[in-house]
Amino acid sequence: MAYKIPESVLVVIHTPALDVLLLERADHPGFWQSVTGSRDLLDEPLRETAWREVGEETGLTLRDGVLSDWGHHIEYEIYPQWRHRYAPGVTRNTEHWFGLCVPQRCAVTLAPREHLQSLWLPYEAAAERCFSRSNGEAILQLPRRACATDSSLNSHA
Repeated sequence: MAYKIPESVLVVIHTPALDVLLLERADHPGFWQSVTGSRDLLDEPLRETAWREVGEETGLTLRDGVLSDWGHHIEYEIYPQWRHRYAPGVTRNTEHWFGLCVPQRCAVTLAPREHLQSLWLPYEAAAERCFSRSNGEAILQLPRRACATDSSLNSHA
C-alpha cells in the first residue's frame, strides 16, 4: 500500500464577490470542505498539486480562473479516522493554502468517489459550514487575500 505524503494543499475556490465553492465528502456525508489533497510525489511542486486536485475534484482547469499561492501553511493533527492512509506513526500534516478565483459561480464536475454534492455560499456562511476549523479560517481570510487575485483575473500566471 502506498501511503499518503503528509503535505497537502487547500484550495479555496471563490468568485470576485467572495462566494465560495464547498464540496460534501462522500466518505463522511455532512462534512463540507474546500478542495484538498496531498502531493503525489515528494518533489511535486505545490502549485501542480493544487491544479491537479482542483481538476480531479471539480473538473475546473487553468482556463477557468486564477490560482494564487497564499504563501501560508499550517500544521495540524491528522484526524484519527484518516491516519490509516499515512505511514505508521505519522500524525501531523502540513497544509499549504491557495485561492482560485473564478469569474462567477459555475457548475463543477465532482469525483463521485470523493464528493456527493457541491454548493456555493457567501464566504462567511461557507466558513461556518466547513467541518475543519482550519478550512473555515482560510475562507475567513478571503477578503484580504482575494484583492490581488481580482485585479489579475485575465492573466493566468
